[in-house]
Amino acid sequence: MRLLRAAFGLMAEKGRDNVAISEITEAADVGFGSFYYHFESKDGIFAALTEWVFDDFADGLERLASGLSDPAEVVSVCVRHTLLRARRERLWGRFLIREGFSARALDHGLGRRLRRDSERGIAARRFVVGDPFMSVLAMTGTILAAIAAESYAADTAAGGARKPVGDEGRLPERAAAMVLQTLGLTRAEAKDVANRPLPPGDFTAAESS
Repeated sequence: MRLLRAAFGLMAEKGRDNVAISEITEAADVGFGSFYYHFESKDGIFAALTEWVFDDFADGLERLASGLSDPAEVVSVCVRHTLLRARRERLWGRFLIREGFSARALDHGLGRRLRRDSERGIAARRFVVGDPFMSVLAMTGTILAAIAAESYAADTAAGGARKPVGDEGRLPERAAAMVLQTLGLTRAEAKDVANRPLPPGDFTAAESS
């Protein structure tokens, strides 16, 4: 776990390609032997890291949304909790922005969940989508852009500048509403669904389990 946490911090700040194994071992305060005992290469620790970051979070969302029957509300909960966690844990948000469009991220964790939930909504005729694959890309782009905008707003606020994203406190709901419009809901209905109370449950505990 020390190696994963060290790799997470470095790769979130610098990107995967700009981090050397020696930096990871130094940050984790372990030797190369310990690294290669657990991982074959930098690709190996990156695969484990993305599983830890993306798949575990998606599993937590799965548990939280398990009692919801409306596909639109399921997607909304996913979007809102993703932005809320990125707000609480800015390093996690930076990692998601950096790696969110990687092939693994699109096929695992949040990307896989968005694709599956949109397909379920289409099958149930809750969503009207002409190109399901492009809709997933559009949803992913909206989520990542919203995280980036909020991160930038926080940075400029810390520097005394005016926040540029308007009602930033409602950004998770605004992003969820936009995602739902991408899936074919009207603006009014998307806004209504995106502002429903979040389902009960200690999601923080789910994240750390």
